[in-house]
Amino acid sequence: MSSIHHLQHQIPFLHPFSSQSSYTYKYITQSMASTAATFLLAASFAIMAASAFQFEVADDIGWSKPTGKERETYNEWAAQNRFHIRDTLHFHYAKDSVLVVTSADYLACNASNPIAEFDDGSTVYELDRPGFFYFISGQPGHCKSGQRLIVRVMHPLPPAAAPDLAPELPPSLAPSGEGDGDSRWPEFSSTAKLSVVSYFVAAFVALLVTLYLFV
Repeated sequence: MSSIHHLQHQIPFLHPFSSQSSYTYKYITQSMASTAATFLLAASFAIMAASAFQFEVADDIGWSKPTGKERETYNEWAAQNRFHIRDTLHFHYAKDSVLVVTSADYLACNASNPIAEFDDGSTVYELDRPGFFYFISGQPGHCKSGQRLIVRVMHPLPPAAAPDLAPELPPSLAPSGEGDGDSRWPEFSSTAKLSVVSYFVAAFVALLVTLYLFV
């Protein structure tokens, strides 16, 4: 009994309401919140990265010179989709090429000074900024026949007051002339890709960070 009594005196006892116990509890809580916040922050980045979508250009038609029998032009196909930063375009083609060009070269079907050029037959191009991207075929005569594409990438946080998100060509870029197969620019359809999960994760992370700072 004396030895047990001696050990009891040697083992420190933390009263549940002592200042040392309160500090220990606060330290453990902050550590757990910090770990959870770090994990969820990394998870949110992974979810946002995974939310990027790959579009098959013109679906089953692929990237080729229009014959006039297609059910839609390339720009009509683009108008039916919502494009966001980090989305990618997959161009599938044979004996052809994909040129990324300026708006002026798009209008003129000028293939002599591209921003980027691809001819591997299966090109994946990442949309890395908001705004307009212009693509044409590098084969002679293909662009004039309608093998060209304008893609508008949405801004990450569009203004809440904007009632209409339909893409519009700048007045100076309205296609015209004979032989242009993409003269019409229809309104956006209702097919939208929303990354709702990432917003909830970000909000949850913000809550945990707040708990970490003030608990």
